[in-house]
Amino acid sequence: MCEPGERQGGVMSGSDGRIEQSLRELTPQVLGFLTRRYGQFDLCEDAVQEALLAAATQWPTDGVPANPRGWLITVATRRLTDQFRSESARRKREDSVAAMAGPDELVAPGADQDQPAEGDDTLTLLFLCCHPAVTPASQVALTLRAVGGLGTAEIARAFMVPEATMAPRISRAKKSIKAAGSRFVLPPEEERADRLRVVLQVLYLIFNEGYTASSGEQLQRVELTAEAIRLTRMLRESLPDEGEVAGLLALMLLTDARRAARTTEDGGLIPIDEQDRSLWNRESIEEGAALTLETLAKGEAGPYQLQAAIAAVHAEAPTAEETDWPQILALYRLLEKLAPNPMVTLNRAIALAQVEGPRAGLDLLATLDDDKHLADNHRLDAVRAHLLERAGELAAAREHFLAAARRTTSLPEQRYLTAKAAGISTEIADG
Repeated sequence: MCEPGERQGGVMSGSDGRIEQSLRELTPQVLGFLTRRYGQFDLCEDAVQEALLAAATQWPTDGVPANPRGWLITVATRRLTDQFRSESARRKREDSVAAMAGPDELVAPGADQDQPAEGDDTLTLLFLCCHPAVTPASQVALTLRAVGGLGTAEIARAFMVPEATMAPRISRAKKSIKAAGSRFVLPPEEERADRLRVVLQVLYLIFNEGYTASSGEQLQRVELTAEAIRLTRMLRESLPDEGEVAGLLALMLLTDARRAARTTEDGGLIPIDEQDRSLWNRESIEEGAALTLETLAKGEAGPYQLQAAIAAVHAEAPTAEETDWPQILALYRLLEKLAPNPMVTLNRAIALAQVEGPRAGLDLLATLDDDKHLADNHRLDAVRAHLLERAGELAAAREHFLAAARRTTSLPEQRYLTAKAAGISTEIADG
C-alpha cells in the first residue's frame, strides 16, 4: 500500500523519462525550500508528494512550465495551506501562513526563487532526514524517499523487508522528526560524524538502485546513478577533508564507468568478465582512481575507500584475465575486518575462488547459508551457481541458476540467469 501522494515505481507513473528525471532532481530542492520556510517537515513532504503527482499528470499533456521548480513550490504551498486550514486546532499556524504572500504571489511565471543555492537546502535536508531521533534504518529509508525520490516498494527491497513493514517505518520517521522539534539547520558539530555516516549509506543505496535496478525491465536507471553522483560531489565540495566522502565518490565513478558495457542492445545483462572494456568510461576511471589514491594516502582507509580501491583494481585491468585477484582478495579481507557484512563475505568468496579455485569459494559461501539477511536474496544462489559451474557440478549449478532466477525481480537478471540454466541443460544433454 502506498502512502498519500506516493509515487509508483520510484518516480511518478505515467511521466516520460525527461519529466521523471526533472522531478527527481527538483524533489529535494522543493522540499528543502518549503521545510526551511514553513517548518513541519512531515506536512511539507506530503505536500511535495501531491505536487509531484499533479506535475506527473499535467506536464506530459500541458508541457513542462518555464519555471518547473517554481510551479512545484506554488502547488505544494497551496496544498500545505489547505492542510493548515483544515486543522482547526492549528488556527495560529493558519493565520501565520495567511499573513505570508499568497501561493499565487509566491512564484511569478519564470521568476527565480529567493533562496540559497539548491545545494545548501539539499544538504540540510539530507542531515535532517538523518536526525538522531529516528532509528538508523528509518533514517536511510526516509532520506531515500525525501531526497532520493525512491518509492516505498523500492526502499523495502533495498532493505530486504516487506513493503507493509517499510511504509509505517517511513511515517514513524517523519513523526519522530516532528516530535523532536528539529529545525531546518545543519546539525551541531558533535552530531555530524554519525549523521554523515548515514547520509553516505543513503547515497550509496540510491546509486546501487540505479546501477542494478531491483525490479523492472531495465537493468540500469541512469537518472538514479547520476543523482547519487551529483549529491556526493556536492557533499565532497562541502566536506573536502572527509576521506569517506571522497571514497564513496570514487567508488561510484569507478563503478558507473562500466555502464555502457553492461548491457546488450536489447538490454540483456553482460557480466564484467565478458564486457568490452573499450566501452568503459576512461575519464570516470581516471577521476575515480586519482581520488582513491589521494584519499588512501591521507591515512587509515574506511569501508568506502577500500571498496573504491577494489573497483580501481578492476577498472585498471586491461582484460578480465589480467585482473589482480590476489590484491582484490587482500582488500576484501581488510574490508571484512573493518566492516563485517554478508555481502562483503559473498564478494570475498568470488575473489577467493579466483585465487584458490571454485571449491574454496564454495566452502566460504556455505558459511552464509543460515544468514537471515541473504535468505531471500538471489545473489547467494547466483554466485553459488557460477562457482558450481566452474567446479564441473553442472546439475547443481543449473538448479541454483534457476533458484536465483525465481528470486530476483529484475527482468534482465532473471533472463540472464534463466539463459545460463538453459545453456547448462544443453551442455548436459550433449554430454
